[in-house]
Amino acid sequence: MGFWLLLVLSVASAAVGGWIISGQIATMTSTLTDGTATGVEVYVGQSLVVVGAALLGAGVLGILLAVALTAVRALIPTAAPVVVEPIDWTAENDTTIDETPASPATTTAAPADLAADAEPTAPEAETATTR
Repeated sequence: MGFWLLLVLSVASAAVGGWIISGQIATMTSTLTDGTATGVEVYVGQSLVVVGAALLGAGVLGILLAVALTAVRALIPTAAPVVVEPIDWTAENDTTIDETPASPATTTAAPADLAADAEPTAPEAETATTR
């Protein structure tokens, strides 16, 4: 975007500068040759020619800068794009997520609960029944 903006503004500046120069030079030439030139046409015309020359020079410089940037961009290699396999949105998902929150009793098991689930041996049978 910035490159194109530089190019467009440079061309516009060069065009406006050229238009100002050609208009003022034509006016000064015609009035000086026929002898009807006034101080405003001659002295202000010279100042406007200088302003037009500055705009024309800035425009030409911008165009040359845009050309140089294009050449530098062409010399710098760009990274090759990585080909990624597209996502198949039509495939079914094998994993399901349980969206119900788990209660704290089901997520953590106390050692006593684990002992009650296992088959007690003879000494542990008395301990399990007295709890």
